[in-house]
Amino acid sequence: MVNQNNNEFLQAGFEKLFTNHDLTENQIYEKLIHLRKKVDNQDILEKIINSYKVILNGESNHIFRFNEYDKLEFSKLLDDEKKLARYVIYRYKYKTYPQDKIVEDYPPCVQIEPASVCNFRCVMCYQTDKTFSSKKNGFMGFMKFELFKRIIDELEGNVEAITFASRGEPTLNKDLVKFLDYCKDKFVAIKINSNLSNLNEELAEAIFRNNVQTLVISSDAPDKVNYEKIRVKGNFEKLLKNMELLLDIKKKFSNTNTIIRASGVKISENQDFEKMKEVYGKYTDSVAFVNYLPWESSYTNKINNEMNACSDLWKRIFVWYDGVVNPCDYDYKSILSKFNYNQTDIKDIWNSKHYNELRKKHLNKQRSEIYPCKGCTNT
Repeated sequence: MVNQNNNEFLQAGFEKLFTNHDLTENQIYEKLIHLRKKVDNQDILEKIINSYKVILNGESNHIFRFNEYDKLEFSKLLDDEKKLARYVIYRYKYKTYPQDKIVEDYPPCVQIEPASVCNFRCVMCYQTDKTFSSKKNGFMGFMKFELFKRIIDELEGNVEAITFASRGEPTLNKDLVKFLDYCKDKFVAIKINSNLSNLNEELAEAIFRNNVQTLVISSDAPDKVNYEKIRVKGNFEKLLKNMELLLDIKKKFSNTNTIIRASGVKISENQDFEKMKEVYGKYTDSVAFVNYLPWESSYTNKINNEMNACSDLWKRIFVWYDGVVNPCDYDYKSILSKFNYNQTDIKDIWNSKHYNELRKKHLNKQRSEIYPCKGCTNT
């Protein structure tokens, strides 16, 4: 199923999207009604239900709607109403709090970096900046389990979405299986972003055993020449071989709801989306192109005229491998950071004077006064 509403994709961070589901708006509405007894936050659920009443009446002034990718996630949880209820509330917060500028005790999502090290040098990535990726400059490393455990212990019950991703390749951390085992049943939306080059049977089994919600596979082009031009040091044949291994392991876990998504950053006209669907669709539940940001030149990009506030300041927070906490990964050298998790917890950082000052400047159209925000186009 391919939705042709490009505005919806852009709002979700997608440029083009294919998902494999058949969930209708009416089915979503009926399920939401059924969830009334399962949800703690009745106020938010009623807002979503009322919005779907408007949608089903054919009107356009709704306040909230699940996009095509949300529907795929929704469809995977139909048989687990407790998780579905948690997912619905989390997804509402993730999508609307940045619009409404709402700050609760915790962000809707926390991105945790198991490794800042990467074995690829993708052309659009900050790993190509040798002042960052050279080991002698002190940015490279792996998160220790003790630190990870303390982060998870704070977030359990307060945050529903954990993403294993940021500046490096998460599967390079030898403790990743241990990380996933520790997270089992604690969050409704665990996601891993990976180039898949380091996949083995043990890791694949851990992904499905622990009900990771989504594995996003970086696969920017459907052919060897273009893939390896973009994913420098990557191997196209190995990517396909590991996708096949992943699919074979998934068959052993009949009850898994894990979504496998092939995702590319759209940077060239040579990236054929229809061919992407043809090549990767047989291994995955979804294929997507996401919007490009000039990450590889964050600190030298020209000041732009973007006046809208960055959604990340209300949506998510980043924890690097060494405990440094940062507002975003566009700022991959942590110029905006004033905190380390070893001294300050997520709740206090998220509600700190520093974060609120950043939010205030963004709301007051003063991005040009913040470096490197002044060169970023994310909204």
